[in-house]
Order: sequence, then structure tokens, then C-alpha cells
Amino acid sequence: MKCIFISLDTLRADHLGCYGYSKATSPHIDAIASQGVLFEKAFASDIPTEVAHTSLFTGKVGLSTGVVSHGSTQTYLPKSVEWLPDILRRSGWTTAAVDNLYHLKEWFARGYRYYINTKGEKRWIDGRTINAYAKPWLKAHKDEDFFLFLHYWDPHTPYLPPKEYISDFYSAEKNPRDPANPSMNRAFHHRAYPFFKYHHYDLLKGVTDADYFNALYDAEIRYLDDLLKELDDVLDALGILEETWLILFGDHGESLTEHDIFWDHCGLYESTVHVPMIMRWPQQLPEGRRIRAMVQHTDLMPTLLEAIGMASPIGLDGESLWPLITGKQTHLRSTIFLSECAWQASRAIRSQQFKLIKMYDPGPFVRPKYELYDLIRDPQEKHNVAQNFPEIKARLEETLERWVRSKLGDEREDPMITVLRAEGLPFKRRIEKILDEYGLSWESWCHNPDPARIDNH
Repeated sequence: MKCIFISLDTLRADHLGCYGYSKATSPHIDAIASQGVLFEKAFASDIPTEVAHTSLFTGKVGLSTGVVSHGSTQTYLPKSVEWLPDILRRSGWTTAAVDNLYHLKEWFARGYRYYINTKGEKRWIDGRTINAYAKPWLKAHKDEDFFLFLHYWDPHTPYLPPKEYISDFYSAEKNPRDPANPSMNRAFHHRAYPFFKYHHYDLLKGVTDADYFNALYDAEIRYLDDLLKELDDVLDALGILEETWLILFGDHGESLTEHDIFWDHCGLYESTVHVPMIMRWPQQLPEGRRIRAMVQHTDLMPTLLEAIGMASPIGLDGESLWPLITGKQTHLRSTIFLSECAWQASRAIRSQQFKLIKMYDPGPFVRPKYELYDLIRDPQEKHNVAQNFPEIKARLEETLERWVRSKLGDEREDPMITVLRAEGLPFKRRIEKILDEYGLSWESWCHNPDPARIDNH
């Protein structure tokens, strides 16, 4: 048996054709979905990248492992926590990764016989680099039972797709740098501007049209789609496509100006926590099945282990998806719990109809303590109805707090509170470091986040 576990970093579900998007971003991903199983309501229970992948490979949510914050120095994953690649390696599988998460935390290299590090001189990684490493590895190990983890970053900021992909999503007749276009003003005057100026905006050299950024995001997806087709062509040429279980997932989505989040992945809104999850395994999985039950990252580990006849470790938060895949059941859980601690610190509970978000620290954002959304009537989460439905808010908050207590027990401090108390939000610290170079304090900047204070320095 062969399994390729593919993380599509920063890929939101609703920008894929198979999830209803009208633009042609994903013809090959759509084809994969038609050949296998698509989960319509898959969620990243912990965001962003560091905590999402920790949940994926442990089958546990951040509250269970203690890893709740991306970029924090306060967290460490004990070696006693079972790690999917290590389980597979001990069972005789050849395990490999083409990835750079090791540079975030050392535990991401655990369990791999082959760890091919993709880190380069630049902050971003082109998917062609992933394929360039993956293809010879596949050729060399095609006759073995293997687990291969591939981590593509192409939809992640900075959006720098090959130029030939842009015209399908942004008219050549438009000027993305029109000085009269004010659509970037909100982004340029946001408190997070110092970070994104260096890591995104400056790399695009004077873009003033917000629509251009959104078009670049779509172009990145289309480029990624071609890279996945290239990978599939290699599997076919090697004669192993039919025996390979392909698992595609987004580690989190991306906000494209919604809720004043400008091209980043924070906020427990659907644009960031609703992710694609697609599987193809010829002859083993049904074709064209769409599953509506709510599932989450932690479910992938027990699903894979059941498929190979292994029992899951005791105490996982995830559940095997095989009963859903085989049609033996249509429902898995009534609620999903969500968490973030990077740009801002918050938790949420999501049912089929409602989502309650509880804010602990808004970071550079202006947020109320509670946000309640009726996802059926307001799927875009534009109307906070927390004051309109106090009983629903109170019931959901009690369920959320009871869940938190059940994970912590009587002695352990909430790891989110530990991070906030010991060092504060990681990305707030990054902004403060940049501001310090200009002689600005956090308080001064928040009072007047005028980009000229940095640009004209």
C-alpha cells in the first residue's frame, strides 16, 4: 500500500470548483474529487500552520497536546505523544517528507526515514521545488509500501504565481497599480500593515487594487492544480497510481479582506477554518461520493490507521471516517471546536447552524468579546447576532467552556493563557519588532496606523 498525504497550505475550500467556485482554479483537483470522496464540511480545528499540522499528525486537538499557538516559544510536543509517521515507520512502512516544517518545530521531522528539507533562501517555496524532490524519490521507492508527506505552499502569501497564470483571473485591460484606486486603503491603514508591507505588499511593487491580490490568490491555486496534475502523471508513468491512496487537505484557508483580514489566515471564520479534504484510492474508495457530515483534521490519523488494520492510540480526539466513506453512517459529530493563537487568541464552537466565537486577545484587530453567527441565514458571517440571541450564546459558551475543562483536567493551565501571560501573541511581537526599528511603540502605532509613518521614515 502507498499513501501520499498532501498539505495544500492556505487553500480555502470555497475557491475550488468542486466546492462550488465559479472560476476555473482547480480542474485537476476537481477531477480527483470526482474519482473519490470529497468532505463538504471539513474543518481545521486549530489554526494556523504549526498547530494545524500538529493536530493532523497526532489525531489530537491543541488543547490535548498543549500545542495551541503558532510561533510560540512556550510549546513543546513530548515524544510520548504518538506521531503518525512514527507509527507507520515502526510498522515497516517507508516514511518520507518533502517539507520544511522542521524549521518551525523539531517534532515535524519525527518518524521519517527520509526528510527532504525544502527551506531555501526566500520565505516562500515554489511547488516546482516540491515536485523536483518528490519525483525522483517516488521513482526510487515505487516498489515499497510508503507514506509520503508533501507540503505545497503556493497559495500562501506572498502571492507570486507565474505571470502566465494571472490573465485568467485579472483582465489585462485593468491597471493593478492605478494611483487613483483607493481599494487598498483599508489594508494599508491596518494595524498589521508593518508585517505585510515587508512580507507581501512590497514584493508586488505598488499594487493599489485589492481585486488584484484576490486574482493572484486564484492564480496561485491554478498553478498548484497544474503541479498536482504533474505529480499524478508521474504516478501514472511509474505504474503506481492505481495502488496509491491520495489524501488532499488544506491546513487552513485564507481571508481575502473579509472581516478586515487582508490576505492572511487568522480569525475563526469559515474562510479560514473550512478547508478542502479530498481522497482518491482506486478500487478502495467509492467514486464521486460527497460527505456532508462535519469532520476535522484529527480524523485523518485514525482513518488511515483503520485502513491498514491498525488500532488507533488511546485518547485521540479524531474519529475514523471509514463509516462515513462506506455509507454505514451519515453523521459523526454535532459540534466542532475551533482555536487560534497567533495574530489573535480566540476559541469557537460551531454547530450545523450557529457559530460562537469567544475572543481572549484581539491582537491588531478590533473585535467584540463574543461573535455569534447564524450560518444558515448568514453563511458569510456578516451579522453578529450575539445580542439578539442571548440564550443561544449562553448555551454555546457553556458547551465550549465545558469542553475546555474536559481537555485540561484539574491541574493543567490553559496553554492559550500560558502563551498570553508569558510572552503575548507571537505575531504582535513580530510587529513590535518592526515598529521598534522605526522608533514606534505598539500603543503609538495602534493610535495612528498611518503607513506614511513607516514608508516615509
